[in-house]
Amino acid sequence: MLACVRSAALWGIDALPVTVEVDVNVGLPQTTIVGLPDASVQESRERIKAAIQNAGFVFPMRRIIINLAPGDLKKGGPSFDLPIALGVLAASGQLETRYLADFLFTGELSLDGSLRSVSGAMCLALGASQMGLAGIIVPRANGPEAALVEGIATRALASLAEVVKFLQNPERIAPLPGNTSALIARSEGPDLAEVRGQPLARRALEVAASGGHNLLLLGPPGSGKTMLARRLPGILPALSLDEALESTRIYSVAGLLPRDNLIRARPFRAPHHSVSAAALVGGGSYPKPGEVSLSHNGVLFLDEATEFRREVLESLRQPLEEGEVLIARARQALTFPARFAVVLAANPCPCGFYGDPFVVCRCSTLQRTRYWSRLSGPLLDRIDLQIFVGRPKPEEIIRSITGEDSATVQQRVNAARSIQKQRFTTSPRVRCNAQMDSAGLREFCRLDSAGLTLLEGAVRALHLSARSADRILKVARTLADLADSSEIQTLHIAEALQFRTLERMQPVGAING
Repeated sequence: MLACVRSAALWGIDALPVTVEVDVNVGLPQTTIVGLPDASVQESRERIKAAIQNAGFVFPMRRIIINLAPGDLKKGGPSFDLPIALGVLAASGQLETRYLADFLFTGELSLDGSLRSVSGAMCLALGASQMGLAGIIVPRANGPEAALVEGIATRALASLAEVVKFLQNPERIAPLPGNTSALIARSEGPDLAEVRGQPLARRALEVAASGGHNLLLLGPPGSGKTMLARRLPGILPALSLDEALESTRIYSVAGLLPRDNLIRARPFRAPHHSVSAAALVGGGSYPKPGEVSLSHNGVLFLDEATEFRREVLESLRQPLEEGEVLIARARQALTFPARFAVVLAANPCPCGFYGDPFVVCRCSTLQRTRYWSRLSGPLLDRIDLQIFVGRPKPEEIIRSITGEDSATVQQRVNAARSIQKQRFTTSPRVRCNAQMDSAGLREFCRLDSAGLTLLEGAVRALHLSARSADRILKVARTLADLADSSEIQTLHIAEALQFRTLERMQPVGAING
């Protein structure tokens, strides 16, 4: 007897339809799985057999052929356990098949027949909605995230036996209510009031948060670069509902959702400098999102940036420009979203004291050149704000002189973001000034004659590229928003240029100029 069960395979953050076909026929007892299954799917044979028997059903001692269609799509992971087990029960006459075609099934089976959670339940629920199915059956632990998808009825069940009872009478279990109201997001992070001194760096953080700009903090050891960067999440605006759903979807695929299955605050990722390029941008046999995608709608912090391998840093160039990561495979290409702000922190030289007024740098020009060669000109072009962070003054350290707290700064950030939200209502992909394209620059970043003269002189004096000039314009637009000014004034251009101190430093200017 033949039975068909609907399921899906994850490819990136998308769910591709998979039909689990099970044929139970006369012959020597043998179970064969075909359709490009990987080792984890092949191993499910013994697991499914034990689960069926321990759930109170009979595993047929016949020749069983399981086909995962389409046959040219690789299938991996334990999420096919439940649909395969249901197919075996249906093909052997132990399961009512009337409602089987109405639902998408996913879940890993324990040996006792209970259901364990799987990765990507939210994406699978979205796939079931796009397939036009009546609902999706997921393990109980995956219920909250699957229920976030509108237009699909989600049932979260605990065991194989409970799924079989449900299929006898689907009306006996009501679908989970949508809980998008639980996604009221919040900002998290240490308080900016803990930072002593550093007025320029604090201002740079506020500008970066207001416009979604990339930031480079350059300074000697102990100047507070890491401390500053880790306080950026606390002044960022709260996630919108759409942004929260986007981030939850990515973390669902990666299997990194928190216990409550919801991403409520903007992501802040800080990988170690030993990270590989594949771990940073994503990849693998079954491609998974990397750190840049896990930072989507949030911040990617690279501490000691010059210690990262150059090829790893260069892999950031395309995501920073395009806002997404394209991973190509022989049979298919997939895209992960990656709209994030990057914060780099680095020492100015190997010893750390180049440019410090109190400690003499012992590094040669050649050593500094080699040290900075890992940060290429094209990468630095994509960093909007580049500042030198000096060590706090003695009185600021000893007397604990602090500035505004995160809540106060966040109010100004929220006001600036509100202006940008209104500005980009006709461009849904653009949410902040840093994401403006060329058309947006022409429309929203017009300068008067004095501003044009100042910017032209800076481009000539600092040997800036066209991309760097565009990013100065975007920063100036953010500064105007913070000042509640509809026009970019000369003082906004001047302050934006103040955040490009790196071009005036040696030996970096000599390398990239």
